[in-house]
Amino acid sequence: MAGRLNITALVDKAVIPADDPSFQRTDETPMTEYHVIGALRALGHDVSVLGAGHDIAAVANSLTEKRPDIVFNLTEQFAGDRKLDKNVAGVLEMFKVPFTGSGSTGLMLCRDKLLCKQLLTLHKIRVPGFVPLPVGKKAQAPKSIRYPLVVKPTFEDSSEGISNASVVADENALAERAAFVHGRWQQDAIAEEYIEGRELYVTIVGNRKLTVFPIRECRFESGSNNGPHLATYRVKWNEQYREKHNITFGFADLGPELVESVSRTCKRVYNVLQIHDYGRIDLRLTPDNKIVVLEANPNPDLAYGEEVAEAAAKAGVGYNDLIARILNLALLRYS
Repeated sequence: MAGRLNITALVDKAVIPADDPSFQRTDETPMTEYHVIGALRALGHDVSVLGAGHDIAAVANSLTEKRPDIVFNLTEQFAGDRKLDKNVAGVLEMFKVPFTGSGSTGLMLCRDKLLCKQLLTLHKIRVPGFVPLPVGKKAQAPKSIRYPLVVKPTFEDSSEGISNASVVADENALAERAAFVHGRWQQDAIAEEYIEGRELYVTIVGNRKLTVFPIRECRFESGSNNGPHLATYRVKWNEQYREKHNITFGFADLGPELVESVSRTCKRVYNVLQIHDYGRIDLRLTPDNKIVVLEANPNPDLAYGEEVAEAAAKAGVGYNDLIARILNLALLRYS
């Protein structure tokens, strides 16, 4: 356990409350930043808050002047652009400021869905069949790719840009949805084969030695083949929508051999994509128990009550202990 540290919590500037810029409020709040910062203070550390906004030079100057023992990096974007989260980490790396979580390389490899799947394919890790859909080019899939396909923005996360309308059954629908993504998100799209099966979320912590927490599952229990069977944006973020369609999150009931197989695959993904300290791998388990990796998230939501914290709690790791573990893992990388 680290002693008392001077920690800077680096957050997206847009999330800082105008009436509480230091995140001192102790009443119940759903914001991840409050949970993490509160845990760090409860652990006895001195925590200041720094917002990463358009003026990245000001961020760099502040960090080089204060020289915190470590930065707890909670940023997910830069200037509203999610694919630039790697650049924030890059600034910390250039100025040799220690920080928690994945570095610029890991963030890049995970953020770019096309690059991520190309790399995992090279390492013989099963992913859905996929095809890039660049802006300005005709959207079409080769005959080797099987419909239905799921069309996604290439650089978003948290299911941003994914709805039931993302599932397309033919080339006309593919072109229409690709054009929608290009226009709405101003970026390339990617189309992936829809994989029938169970949706699993696997939290991993560690660096040299990796620990897999109990596996979580998103259950689609509507009993209807016409209902949503995709972890859309509304599935993840709209409780009323989940209740309407009988969609629940819980722990996966898997046999020991299957748990070991899933864990082994996810550890490989974690290492191949250069994830540090903590991360989450999202996958589908097909009816014949094939593991198909969908996404890798190098900075999953650390809020109390969300997937990572719930998985940790099931393993006997309380919330403050989880934050302490992430902090100590990062410190060890710099020792």
